[in-house]
Amino acid sequence: MKCLILSDSHGSQQELQEVIDRHIDEMDAVFHCGDSELRASSPVWKGAFVVEGNCDIPGEFQEYLTKEVKGINVMVTHGHLYNVKMTNVPLSYKAEEEEAAIACFGHSHIAEAFQENKVIFINPGSLLLPRGRREQTYAVVSVVDKLCTVSFLERISGEEISDMRQSFSME
Repeated sequence: MKCLILSDSHGSQQELQEVIDRHIDEMDAVFHCGDSELRASSPVWKGAFVVEGNCDIPGEFQEYLTKEVKGINVMVTHGHLYNVKMTNVPLSYKAEEEEAAIACFGHSHIAEAFQENKVIFINPGSLLLPRGRREQTYAVVSVVDKLCTVSFLERISGEEISDMRQSFSME
């Protein structure tokens, strides 16, 4: 299973399309964690799963979604409704409720991955306005034989940021 995870692109349709085009042929799913500031009718979303962020037009997208990708439940939300800038607890409860193995979120613009209560949490950072690091980032998550690897890539070059790669057991 391999998924592209994006967030907080804040109106940057061209940059978003470039990243999606770069990886679309090798992905099983594309997820955007909100604050795209684009309409649901935008052609960039063809085949993508998108949630609503606090900067998006209300009602344009769902507040969260859970999709099964190659037998793995992936939950996606923006995070503002779960107070992710302060704590991971409400998001953790929602992921458990959704029986998610992977929970993707944005809002903080801080690229990170961690595992808690057997759920792997991924924030891909921001395509345009990163915090914590200078790189404009997105993530690729792949699962092979119960090993989940999260890679963070730099938007312009598509190069992996090697010191950010993390792997987690899904057993």
